[in-house]
Amino acid sequence: MYPETTVLIVDDEKHTREGLRMSFEDEFDVYVAANIAEAMQLLKAESIDVMITDLRLGGEDGMNLIDQALKLPKAPICILMTAYGSVDIAVEAMKRGAYDYVSKPLNIDELELVIKRAVRSRAVESENVALKKQVENRFGLEKIVGESAAMQPIFDTVRQVAPTRTTVLVEGESGTGKELVAHALHNLSGRPKSKLVIVHCAALSEQLLESELFGHERGAFTGASERRIGRFEEADGGTLFLDEIGEIDLSTQVKLLRALGERTIERLGSNKPIKVDVRVVAATNKDLAELVEEGKFRDDLFFRLNVVKITMPPLRQRKEDIVLLTNAFLKEFAEENQKPVRELTADAMQRLIDYDWPGNVRQLRTAIEHGVVMSNAAKISLRHLPAFLREDEFGSAPGLGVIRPVRSGGGGNSSGEPAPAAIFSAPGNTLPLDPQGRLELDLTKVEQAYIREALHRTGNNRTEAARLLGISRRTLQRKLKEMGEDEEA
Repeated sequence: MYPETTVLIVDDEKHTREGLRMSFEDEFDVYVAANIAEAMQLLKAESIDVMITDLRLGGEDGMNLIDQALKLPKAPICILMTAYGSVDIAVEAMKRGAYDYVSKPLNIDELELVIKRAVRSRAVESENVALKKQVENRFGLEKIVGESAAMQPIFDTVRQVAPTRTTVLVEGESGTGKELVAHALHNLSGRPKSKLVIVHCAALSEQLLESELFGHERGAFTGASERRIGRFEEADGGTLFLDEIGEIDLSTQVKLLRALGERTIERLGSNKPIKVDVRVVAATNKDLAELVEEGKFRDDLFFRLNVVKITMPPLRQRKEDIVLLTNAFLKEFAEENQKPVRELTADAMQRLIDYDWPGNVRQLRTAIEHGVVMSNAAKISLRHLPAFLREDEFGSAPGLGVIRPVRSGGGGNSSGEPAPAAIFSAPGNTLPLDPQGRLELDLTKVEQAYIREALHRTGNNRTEAARLLGISRRTLQRKLKEMGEDEEA
């Protein structure tokens, strides 16, 4: 029944480990080791399902072996053997990740049952994980990419709320993936045959939006030549996603409030109520609470929508997800465009990580699509990325460092501060010269001269120097590090 199960027995007493090998070799594929070094060598070389170790291994501690084994990429199920059995030892072993423990002298039948129970438990656990992944890949969360701490509450809330009929409000900046949350909530709702209907509220005028949501009868208004079913009726039994909910007018808000509260609608031109079973998910890139205070959004509708709120974090607050998102987009667009692109160069990836992404995930997605289209190689480099990424944070092309041209009409800028090139305009300040006394054409050296002069003028205040140069303090720190002068003075 368990011929493919591999068991490692670790005991410094030869007769014990060899006796256990003979007892179990008809049921399992058995390995033996006399100490921690031998055990770890086998664990790394072979696929071990169960490890049974003695607590005392000569001068070594079996607990330490359990600690090391559980850190391996494919950790075995750990069972502890001890002749010094006590509740304290058992509790400590379980705390450190052991599946169970057995006391010496060993009862072979009992130990065999423990092994089999552990294998069955691991199999069920693996099946559950695989099933969960299969369900999510098929039905909902697979398109919301992220492993950052900022995204974990999002995933937890979606899983918790999805099976209910509760109204959900999704807030967040444009491009953060609010519509993906609506898809996940719908796909995990347990209504496999139901429909997700999407309405972009900001794209429609007041009358068109009302007709779009609730439908109309023939002759309800000029141009209404026939009856039209609204999106509430279309979504009956499913989910209605109202994007940019903060853009709807106050009169439509009243009707929407009734639809949410009474679960009934009336088509334009009719006073016949129609029952609908619709789960509403609303999204906005605005602060609805502020709109309520300004009198632009009904407070009762806000309370009705805000039963469960999910706030999508901007990409700048989950930068650890940029690599994951980039790889997902890279694969998508490489396959779509039949391109050989497989990865980004290190400097290109670093540029993605450093950028603040005001357009969030949507902007990153289009940047990767641009890179894939513009590259015919296996890697996307900086030159393949969009122009806004090829420029440095202050707006000049990479390689030109902090140098920006001085506009005619003075050496200052709109804030009254000197333009970077004007830093050297004072008497006695000169650009670096080469050994022949000619103007130094090495732009790196020129850039470094600007940086040093800016630091000198500001008393080595890096924040002020960065402002004077027209760059961010982070960029200045990076450039000082490249110059070997990254230590704070």
